[in-house]
Amino acid sequence: MSVDQATVRRIARLARIRLDEADVPQMQGELNAILSFVEQLNEVDVSGVEPMTSVIPMAMKMRDDVVTDCGDVASILANAPVTEDGFFVVPKVVE
Repeated sequence: MSVDQATVRRIARLARIRLDEADVPQMQGELNAILSFVEQLNEVDVSGVEPMTSVIPMAMKMRDDVVTDCGDVASILANAPVTEDGFFVVPKVVE
C-alpha cells in the first residue's frame, strides 16, 4: 500500500496537523515507510501464539468485591488541602 500526497494532506487535515506544502513529500515517505513495516509484520505467522497482556506470564491478583463503609468523612477530608461542606474543593477545569 502506498500513500499519495493528496492522502497525506487529508490525514494531516483529519489529525488537525498543520503541514506546510514543502513538508508533504517528506511526510509521504515517512508514512509509506511505516505502512511498509506494517506489511512486513502482517507476513509473520502468529497462528499458534496466544494473545497476551504482558511479556511475562502472570496471573492477575483478584480480590473479593465487597461493600465496605467508606470510613470517617472527617479523617478522609483531613488530607484535602481545601474542603467545603464535607466535600473536596478542586480547581475549575472547564471554562
